[in-house]
Amino acid sequence: MKVLLVGEYSHLHNSLKDGLKALGHEVFIIGLKDGFKNFPVDFPIQKKWDSGFLKKVKIAVFKFSGFDISSYLTFRQFLKFKRQCSGFDVVQLINENSFYCTSFYEKKIISYLLKNNQKLFLLSCGYDYLNVKYCFENPDFKSVIPLYLNHKIDRKSFGNVLKFKEEAFFKLHQFIHEKCRGIIASDLDYHLPLRGNEKYLGLIPNPINIEKLSFKPLQIMDKIVIFHGINNDNYLKKGNDYFEKALKIIEEKYASKVEVITVRSVPYSEYINLYNSCHIFLDMVYAYDQGYNALEAMAKGKVVFTGAETEFTKYYNLSENVCVNAIPDVNY
Repeated sequence: MKVLLVGEYSHLHNSLKDGLKALGHEVFIIGLKDGFKNFPVDFPIQKKWDSGFLKKVKIAVFKFSGFDISSYLTFRQFLKFKRQCSGFDVVQLINENSFYCTSFYEKKIISYLLKNNQKLFLLSCGYDYLNVKYCFENPDFKSVIPLYLNHKIDRKSFGNVLKFKEEAFFKLHQFIHEKCRGIIASDLDYHLPLRGNEKYLGLIPNPINIEKLSFKPLQIMDKIVIFHGINNDNYLKKGNDYFEKALKIIEEKYASKVEVITVRSVPYSEYINLYNSCHIFLDMVYAYDQGYNALEAMAKGKVVFTGAETEFTKYYNLSENVCVNAIPDVNY
């Protein structure tokens, strides 16, 4: 079977590719490399005019005309790969906005994929129309939405979430929802909002390639080492502010007993090895289920603070804790 995976977040599609290839399938990835993370991609797309003076020109043009230069250039890059993106048995979109284009160009790309391949599926593993809608309608649901509702994050910084409430992206959602063969959730944070949807096929947990992750039993020879990896763009959305405040207290109180390693926005190839020496790994706060980085750290044998709510332990029928549930509370 030939499989085309569209987009890459958190190394998910690369790990899925490894698994599918091990089962004898032919698999390729097209998309952006997720910024500084620089994930491997077979058919790479670059987001152009996205910094410095050119970005200012792009914004000005968009304000006056509604024409987005970056989206147009992304579409042009896709056209160079259109032959390589044809003839697949299965195409899986990682998101409703996999190419970060305006809805117009996103629809043009997806229309080509639909016309020139057999089946198209949508993965729900991040913000999308149905997830955002559910979280806004259920503000007590553990998510990043209350950060915006409580004015902790401004509208501009929350743009990558709020765009799914816009009319254009709603129409894009309707188009994908109608044309795709089904929607798959990657963890409980996306499974719970999708329950009852006619196109929902169910939860398939995130794939982790444990052959590439060395498990080492924890041994504390001197200090307890705590690792805190920060993505500057998602600092508040991941709850890094709570982790940093707690770490400051811990460092002051137990200076002779702990060592804290903090890294910011480093490529995945470096990041995956930077925490090899740690005992405790801090992942994220606003989640019911593990983040992808958390799962890889768990595979390495670390004690991980991440999403591990009651819904998670019940779903997997766990008799003991496999990680520590993180909540937005410094004292906790």
